[in-house]
Amino acid sequence: MMKPPTPTSYLLLAPLAVLLVVFVLPSLRSPPRVGSDGLGVLCSRRAGFPDVVAVAPSVEASPPTQPEPEFSLLVGVLTMPSRRERRDIVRMAYALQPPASRARVDVRFVFCNVTDPVDAALLALEIRRHGDVVVLNCAENMNDGKTYAYLSSVPRLFASRPYDYVMKTDDDTYLRVAELADELRGKPRDDVYLGYGYAMGGQPMPFMHGMGYVVSWDVASWVAGADEILARNDTLGPEDLMVGKWLNLAGRGRNRYDLKPRMYDLNWDMDNFRPDTVAVHMLKDNYRWAAAFRYFNVTAGIEPSDLYHQLP
Repeated sequence: MMKPPTPTSYLLLAPLAVLLVVFVLPSLRSPPRVGSDGLGVLCSRRAGFPDVVAVAPSVEASPPTQPEPEFSLLVGVLTMPSRRERRDIVRMAYALQPPASRARVDVRFVFCNVTDPVDAALLALEIRRHGDVVVLNCAENMNDGKTYAYLSSVPRLFASRPYDYVMKTDDDTYLRVAELADELRGKPRDDVYLGYGYAMGGQPMPFMHGMGYVVSWDVASWVAGADEILARNDTLGPEDLMVGKWLNLAGRGRNRYDLKPRMYDLNWDMDNFRPDTVAVHMLKDNYRWAAAFRYFNVTAGIEPSDLYHQLP
């Protein structure tokens, strides 16, 4: 039968326990990790130097400083709720263009009240996805006051961050934003009326063609407060002609600039594109939009892939 251990036995075992703790247990621990834990870099051992852990400070890469824009432009594309495919084309047309140098340009699609529940639900998706929609408090129309509603609403809607210029254009116009910005860069910031000048009654530019025209912010602000426009019932009628009438009667928009021939209608044969185009109008169907994209090399530069076949 074994004898119970005596106190002397415990004293003899104590030195062994100390040796175990000091020499054996450290060798059983996991080896040191080599590499980064996300906070820094573990330096490799070099002869004659102790191991050093160098923790690099966490420095977020700062984006390059963007120069302040020289001016800002709001482009309002007047369209209808049901033209969803056209809006997708126009969005891509603007998104794939080179940015305008030193200019802040915002594109918004402009509607009157959306009364159809299907259109309202689908337009709500566009608003959530793109955030580029303006819905005005008016009945949907083309020549019964929509342009007036747009121009007169802009100063209130964007009062917290005014634009230098406000543009009205249509969803069948391909606007080359950088080229328009270059035209505006040297222009005054007030009393401006710019577009495709339309000659009438011996006057060279009584109004600008509805394909697209620009007014300065002060002109839009004047429209917003011009009670005489409503008193004369001058919101009804061909919208581009009416805008010219407002400005002519009030002596506004005296800094007028005609961008013909850089703004033009696409002809029947689609063979009058210009390399210096600012805006081309009458893109009424996808065939014409495709012709414009081909001419301006919008579809060029697609990387080869087995996922799409026989694309230009």
